[in-house]
Amino acid sequence: MPEIAIAERAGVGADGLPRPTEDHVVVLDNAVLVLDGATSPSPDLPPGGWYAGLLARELAAELSARPAADLGAALASAIAGVAAAQELTPRHSPSSTVSIVRWDAEQVEALVLADSPIVAFGQFGTDVVSDDRLLSLRDGGLLQTGADVRRRRNAEGGFWVAEADPLAAEKAVRRRWPRAEVDAVLLATDGVSIGVDEYRLFGWPDVLRLARASGPDAVLDAVRTAEKQDPQGERWPRAKRHDDQALVVAEFNPSRH
Repeated sequence: MPEIAIAERAGVGADGLPRPTEDHVVVLDNAVLVLDGATSPSPDLPPGGWYAGLLARELAAELSARPAADLGAALASAIAGVAAAQELTPRHSPSSTVSIVRWDAEQVEALVLADSPIVAFGQFGTDVVSDDRLLSLRDGGLLQTGADVRRRRNAEGGFWVAEADPLAAEKAVRRRWPRAEVDAVLLATDGVSIGVDEYRLFGWPDVLRLARASGPDAVLDAVRTAEKQDPQGERWPRAKRHDDQALVVAEFNPSRH
């Protein structure tokens, strides 16, 4: 099993007040799961963190019962299971990102659905597994309202996320690498990846170096420090001053760094 280090920190709500994190991290014998519950665009829906917690447990149970199952099929089954148990309706339900890294003696696999990226480092260089459909829509000004989000969520030409439709699992971004070539893998929610993608504080190799030198919490600190220097979101417009943060560092070949 790789050496795994985890850092997590709650953000604030859209009202600026503290509230429990909606990120969830699960470590299994041969996999790591990271889910980020989305802030609901509709006040009548349950919180995304509630849904992400249920889906994390269902997905962990699926992968524990069938450790070699196709990751997309396992995710689809978990989405369907939660939707049935909670009587959730597609396109009118809470949602969550999903990122999975799974390994065996031969390979390391990754699955990313929505904006919680996975980054692998190894003999192949740096490989960023990201789902940028949501970011592209935001940058294009196409997600201005809750109605925009609902219309484009889990729809062709829109973005895909775990919700109540198991078909979304088929739209996940996938990757696999020979295990012998992998040195380390990062899994991050967007409260961390924003430091790379939007704030430009560092690149992914810098994130790995900082996490190795000072622990993954140091990465979270760097992002929060930048946000505190821009409290009104003038330099970096954002919905919340601080988002929830989760970062997992899995070292597959610690002797190589």
